[in-house]
Amino acid sequence: MVPERLRPVVAEVMPLAERFAASGHRLYLVGGTVRDALAGRPGGVAFGPEMDLDFTTEARPDEIEAIVRGWADAVWNQGKAFGTIGFLYDGRRYEVTTHRGEAYRPDSRKPEVVFGDDLEQDLSRRDFTVNAMALSLPELELIDPFGGLADLAARRLRTPLDPEVSFSDDPLRMLRAARFLAGYSLEPEPALVAAAEHLAQRIEIVSAERIRDELDKLVTLPDPAVGLWFVVSTGLADHFLPELPALALEQDPVQRHKDVLAHTIAVVGKTPPDKVLRLAALFHDVGKPKTRAYGPEGVSFHHHDVVGARMTRARMQALRYSVADTDQVCRLVELHLRFHTYRLGWTDSALRRYARDAGDLLERLNQLTRADCTTRNQAKARSLERRMDELEIRLSELRRRERLEAIRPELDGTEVMAALGLRPGPEVGRALAFLLELRLEEGPLGVEEALRRLHSWWAAEGGLA
Repeated sequence: MVPERLRPVVAEVMPLAERFAASGHRLYLVGGTVRDALAGRPGGVAFGPEMDLDFTTEARPDEIEAIVRGWADAVWNQGKAFGTIGFLYDGRRYEVTTHRGEAYRPDSRKPEVVFGDDLEQDLSRRDFTVNAMALSLPELELIDPFGGLADLAARRLRTPLDPEVSFSDDPLRMLRAARFLAGYSLEPEPALVAAAEHLAQRIEIVSAERIRDELDKLVTLPDPAVGLWFVVSTGLADHFLPELPALALEQDPVQRHKDVLAHTIAVVGKTPPDKVLRLAALFHDVGKPKTRAYGPEGVSFHHHDVVGARMTRARMQALRYSVADTDQVCRLVELHLRFHTYRLGWTDSALRRYARDAGDLLERLNQLTRADCTTRNQAKARSLERRMDELEIRLSELRRRERLEAIRPELDGTEVMAALGLRPGPEVGRALAFLLELRLEEGPLGVEEALRRLHSWWAAEGGLA
């Protein structure tokens, strides 16, 4: 019986299945669409135009291309060497892949691909039993040779083959295991955990880009905690994100020094599932191990925000993150303590500087600051919430009076040069810095007053006779 969630999918893909059948080939729907429909995962199969559909077949790539070309609206074959033909039909993206097995050589970052005719062999090379199911089309028969449906029911994560074989074939599957544990509330079988511990170092042969993409999927789950603990406890993180296990600092009951790793994972879970924000939460305290010091007042981590921002940049660059993502995450790490520097209240000047420094990241910075409070001391937590509420109210009030999103000097460089009779050079930069400082301290002055102040400042600087 076809699950109700799959009925719209089946109805839409039948024309494709019939084209394959007419050409003498079998077509099977595979991947997350089948898994999530059978799991009954809330929101798992929200069937809309944005959902990509994955299929497998014994037809070779040239045959797949011949079947869909002229019928599909567009066809692309960038994945043809790996057996995959992609195409667009009626606004939806499809991918059809020839049955295959793939494995990494011990010294290779790229899988070797061998095409085959056997569906069960193809399914055996997939990562987990819950992903090793297929729906035959057009017959609508569930093919489940490795018990994926039973594992879904039992909330169990297993590999179709011996986990040592599966993880050796594609070491990224160990990181994918973390995502499935957290995303589907599954329990790993002991052999899977043991294999991940044994083969953890093998993740190093996987490209940084693939690791980055999988990490993004993990950290943006509703609650990635189980997955993050898995990559730390198995030793996986040591080989692609060593800053994370380094946060497992020993607890000191005398100094009341809590485990920074547990705190970090809790902060990640408290932030909204936005990639930049979640990564900032993951990295926000990575500078603590390098800055930890003990003094008369206990443990301290002075400048861990600045040190952490540098460490974050180095790690994100190693994982091939974009410049934009790296800059945003590092800025949030650098600023995550800024709120706590204003313990005596927020002047308008302080608010302007806070908003100017955060820029487009202001809302995310406030969210990170709120999430960073994981104390069990309810009075302390309530105090932080009140202060954050006050900050956001004050920012809102100031935003109504001023354009906080674009705090700039009242005059631009051309106007400064005209007013002071200057040519382009460092004096113009000094003048603009002076005007910006005025704007931050006093708010909007108006062009006339800004010119008067500029002339007075320039005279005091000795710029006028």
